[in-house]
Parts: sequence; structure tokens; C-alpha cells
Amino acid sequence: MRITEIRSAGLRHGTPEGGWANEIRPEDCVHTLIAVFTDEGVTGWGSAFTNDALVRGALGVLEPLYSGENPLEPERVSEKLHANTFWMGRGGTITHTISGIDIALWDILGKATGQPVGRLLGGRYRERVRPYASVLMREPRALAEQLSGIHGQGFRAFKIGWGPFGRHSVAMDEAIVRAAREAVGAESFLMVDAGASDAFWPQDFKWAARTARMLEAYDVHWFEEPLDPDNLHDYVLLRSTSAVPIAGGEVLTRRQSFAPWLQQRAFDIVQPDATKVGGISEERRIAWMAEENGVRFIPHGWNTALGLAADLHLASASRKTDMVEYLMGSPFIDDLVAVPWKLDAEGMLAIPTGAGLGVELNMDAVEKHTGERFRGASE
Repeated sequence: MRITEIRSAGLRHGTPEGGWANEIRPEDCVHTLIAVFTDEGVTGWGSAFTNDALVRGALGVLEPLYSGENPLEPERVSEKLHANTFWMGRGGTITHTISGIDIALWDILGKATGQPVGRLLGGRYRERVRPYASVLMREPRALAEQLSGIHGQGFRAFKIGWGPFGRHSVAMDEAIVRAAREAVGAESFLMVDAGASDAFWPQDFKWAARTARMLEAYDVHWFEEPLDPDNLHDYVLLRSTSAVPIAGGEVLTRRQSFAPWLQQRAFDIVQPDATKVGGISEERRIAWMAEENGVRFIPHGWNTALGLAADLHLASASRKTDMVEYLMGSPFIDDLVAVPWKLDAEGMLAIPTGAGLGVELNMDAVEKHTGERFRGASE
């Protein structure tokens, strides 16, 4: 089997809010679908967390390297793409694009062998995982109403992030967290994401330390991105002093970038994004490194249905990963799959058992959000 073509298409017409200072619009593209075609008619699907124009440019650079390659060897092919583009900027657009390619190659390998990706990664430790409903913060009353509705859908874990948190007042921060805890109940998991990777984050270490103490009183399960994402020193200090576990790492790419953060125990929980870091192959290595350094691995999943599927398989093959992120209200999560995601009675999400990523795409939704039909593709 050989790779004959790789095509990409940006997702638009429904791009969800990101909570950023310079807010994205529904027609903006921040996620791009990638389809890998083969000479035996098997098509693999992935996605990259970057704009479609950038992905097209990266594919032009990468084409001489992947054309004619064996798609049944995802880790080797992806490493070839990384190694031959090192000088073009490890961690940027090319790395993001390789991420989508790698996910698609694992999808092909699974389809060709009739096995789910999680099993090909070495075996499935679990058949279901707890998804946490991920939503943006807003003023307390509106947030409480939203969380109550989501709780009614069966979710028992919730993450609230970005929005006004850390951007108005200490009193507002606590009012938001108090309202959230009351809405989801004492028995639910509640996580708080400050969103310090936003442009020109205004807070510092002392704010983060004080806020961590406040969150402890509300039994918050983890405190995510409380500091500028490049401030390794302060993350190490905060993690060593905070009773609430500290989470981060969603902006880092490739295992080399994660190494000092894990070796110095800057996080209690590390959150690589498969659609950014280099795909499933790279994220698996990061997960292994995290375990070796006593850090919990829980994937970042504010992306697409294909990213969620990759996370589910990674969670199935990772010994201690019992949660995945579920972005609420995104058509790129809910509409792109032919069979809707469904929670069981305990608020758990089944890990796909079908071949490859184990999800069938809704090609009408793909056309709606990309403007392309991908004719000849195998869903």
C-alpha cells in the first residue's frame, strides 16, 4: 500500500468561540481536516489545529517526503517528516500538519488490519472513559444555568475556562467558581482553566498562588494554565506549593519541548493536543515520558471529532488516563460523525471498537463545514 495523495480542507461555518481576547468568528478557520489517500482505496482521516492556508503550504513542503510512502508505518513515516523539516521550524505549522497526517496514518493502519487504534498502540486498558464537558466561563448566573443543563445530559465532570476569569476581580473569580460548584453538585468533578495562553495574560505567580488556595475550598480537581505558558520556573514553584493539582502543556509541541517540563515536575497533569504535537505517535511518547516522571497524562481536546477519537484511543492504551476533554456545543465535534457520541448511565463515553479510529464521518457535514465533498474518499 502506498500514499497517493493528501488533501486538506478547513473547517468553517460554525467555528465555536475560543474565549480569546481577539475572539474568533464562526467563519474563521482554526481546525483543518486532512485526508490521506492510498492506492488500495483505503482513506485515513485526521485533523490539524491550524488554519487551512498554513496546512496547504505545509503539505506542499512535505509532499516529496510522503508521496509513495507506506501508510502502514505511521510512526516511521511521521518521524521521517519531522526529521527532514527540522530547520523549517519544529513546533509550528509543519508540526501541526504532520499531526493530522499521523492521525490519518493510524486510521489507515487500523482499517487495513481490522483493529482499533488503541489495540495497535499496545492494548486497551479500558473500554470507556470519563469525558469532561468543557465550556467557557461567563457571569455566574448564566454559567450556572448552562452547567445545570449539561449535568442533565449526563455529564459528571466539567471544566470551566477563560472568559472573565482572572481578568476582572478576585470577587468575580470566586463567584464564578462558587456558582459552578453549586450547579454541578458536590459529587461531580470540577476543573478550572485560567487560560493564561491568551494574548497578554495580565496575572502573575502571586495571583495564581492565591487563586489556587481559593479553588481548594471548592474541591477543584485541577487548575489549568494559571501562568504564562512559557514560564517554566513559576510553574515548578506553583506546583510544589499548590494543594490543587496544576495542569498545562496544551501549547507545547513535540516530545522535546515537553521533556524539561516533565523532568522538572512543572505539572501534575500534562495535556498535549494530538492535533498539534505530532499526532498519535508523538503523543504516545509524551504519555510514556509523563508516566516515567510521575505526571498524569490527560489529552487536550478542544478541537474536532477526529481529535476526540484519537484521544479516546490514546486513553484506552494509557494505563492511568481516565478522562478526555469534550468540547460542548461544537459542530466540529458533534456533527462530523455519522453516529452521535453517547454517554452511558454513569456519564462515561465508550471507546470506539471499530477499525482504525472507529468513527464514520458524516460526509454531508464535512461538505457543509469545508465546502468540499472529498469524492472517492472512504469514510
